[in-house]
Amino acid sequence: MEKPPLPNDDDTAMTPETQLGSLAGEDSQQGIVEPPARDGWDSKVEYFLAQVGFSVGLGNVWRFPYLCHQNGGGAFLLLYVLLMILVGIPLFFLELAAGQSIRQGSIGVWKHISPKLAGIGYSSCVVCFFVALYYNVIIGWSLFYLGNSFQYPLPWEKCPEHGNITVKECVASGPTTYFWFRKALNITDSINETGEFNPVITCCLLAAWTIVCLGMFKGIKSSAKLEIWGEVQVWRQAATQVFFALGLGFGSVIAYSSYNPCSNNCHRDALTVSTINFLTSVLATLVVFAVLGIRAREVAMRCVTHNLEKLSEQFSVGPLDRDLLPVFNISDPSSVSLEAYRYWLKVNGTKVPGNFTDCSLEDEMNKGVEGTGLAFIAFTEAMTLFPGSPFWSALFFLMLLNLGLSTMFGTMEGILTPLTDNFKVLKRHKTMLTVCSCIIGFLIGMLFTQRCGNYFVMMFDDYSATLPLIIVVVFECFSVSWVYGADRFLDDIEKMLNWRPPVVYKYLWKYVCLLAMLGLLGASLLKMCFKRPTYTAWNRETASEMTLDYPDWALGVLAVLIIFATLPVPLGYIHSTLRNRTRRNSIGSGLGTDTGGVYTKCSTVECDTPVAALLDEHLERNRIPKDSPSPLAEENLRLLPQREGAEDIEDSTSV
Repeated sequence: MEKPPLPNDDDTAMTPETQLGSLAGEDSQQGIVEPPARDGWDSKVEYFLAQVGFSVGLGNVWRFPYLCHQNGGGAFLLLYVLLMILVGIPLFFLELAAGQSIRQGSIGVWKHISPKLAGIGYSSCVVCFFVALYYNVIIGWSLFYLGNSFQYPLPWEKCPEHGNITVKECVASGPTTYFWFRKALNITDSINETGEFNPVITCCLLAAWTIVCLGMFKGIKSSAKLEIWGEVQVWRQAATQVFFALGLGFGSVIAYSSYNPCSNNCHRDALTVSTINFLTSVLATLVVFAVLGIRAREVAMRCVTHNLEKLSEQFSVGPLDRDLLPVFNISDPSSVSLEAYRYWLKVNGTKVPGNFTDCSLEDEMNKGVEGTGLAFIAFTEAMTLFPGSPFWSALFFLMLLNLGLSTMFGTMEGILTPLTDNFKVLKRHKTMLTVCSCIIGFLIGMLFTQRCGNYFVMMFDDYSATLPLIIVVVFECFSVSWVYGADRFLDDIEKMLNWRPPVVYKYLWKYVCLLAMLGLLGASLLKMCFKRPTYTAWNRETASEMTLDYPDWALGVLAVLIIFATLPVPLGYIHSTLRNRTRRNSIGSGLGTDTGGVYTKCSTVECDTPVAALLDEHLERNRIPKDSPSPLAEENLRLLPQREGAEDIEDSTSV
């Protein structure tokens, strides 16, 4: 069964109040009356897994653990839970309820609340497309590493040799770091140096888009220190992580929930999915730091061995003060503890020539623990330490592939569902739309397969989605809580679920969530304005990473991305306002000068005014008897002028 298309501006459209109010009707005691049928989930388990699969993504594995480690561990965890309860769950519930009640994608949902808000949905689609462009590149990288995992030893386990000489860059950086930057990416020294396309990564990107395209064919059926609380930066990072962890603003949550029956308990879904998301992040953190701890200790002990070899050489070359000799056996580095070496270095290290280095476990834990550095450098090195390393490597990158694809399916659904709901021609050719979207995504995504492509991935990840999504969610929260009305929205949910959610949601939506999102938006803008955006580049000569400022042209690209993603919101408002004004003028001129463009009541149904003609057309289209005394018919009569553009008439209840 197909649901009817969303009425366009030329048709008579039901408002949210009449549509949602009709869910219960006069026979609410006998159960909820479903709106027109549309494709649905085969089971609640299928929907639940899809929703969890979208919300639990790569950020749970490589972003959340880094933030916990950087910001005090337990203190950050408590702050994250607080923001999840006060902001994340209420907004997640809002999107679930809106999609399930109105049964449209993001464009249709906000267009139902007010035609002037349709731009919010279009902004969500644009941001989803931006995210899909670079997210699928990460999936392509995972495919590359997965393919290289089926060999022993792993290709990133040892440095390569050219003519019996170990590559200098690899010696200075390490085999896993060298493999990532030189073999996988073949990266340039800065974003200004584009370089040629990487053919292997380009093929992996093509494979990733092919998998996504095939998966989308079946539609929805496939798919410590508490003082850190006083730091604004920590609040901003925690709020941003909550924001992205639940996938707020993408429209994917709305799209998935729109396929649910209206009686589905979306409140329980919001609590359950949010809890699973949080527990997954905590579990991932425990596993990540267990693995990184093993890796860090192994690297630190290699550092101790290297320094003890230099110390032995110093004592063998010439006479040195025996008092400077450590108490441990320097000829057997495996018997020396990390703590004993660091103590000797602190006391006597500077007195012995040889430039000995500190071997810090904490410093090693801090290296490469965020983003791609965690997955493709730190974890790949840790895999080489395990027995049967190819098996564990393949298992890890299969996990990344599954996490990435489940999120990618949800992201694409956030693009396709709103478009097919809102445009009849696209709905009739959804398969073609899917294929074309994936082809366009691949062609634009080739930008990221250049040798400098990783820098563009970082640019898109840091800036193309964050600000636009925050703006989208601010408008979503404001639209539901203030424009449509929080009490009215809770009434609609009560008609759907036959019970009323706690009144605390009203105040969370109207004040707490809205102010929190505005604060997050302000903090993000201030950070961009007062600190020039930077990126991390790989220097081939020094075989190390370095922080560089984005060039002016890159800042221009950033500005264009942000503006392009947020522009649909004001454009949608302006377009709707001008269209309504034009219609009022045209309808008013038809009524004559005596009425001043304001509708007048008719004494009979056969009256020749535009209101009567429109009403007759509406009643005939919806097969409603003209003499029907039902409240719904009376409501349609009362609100009909508003739907045709006269939003400012006396009887209008339009927001």
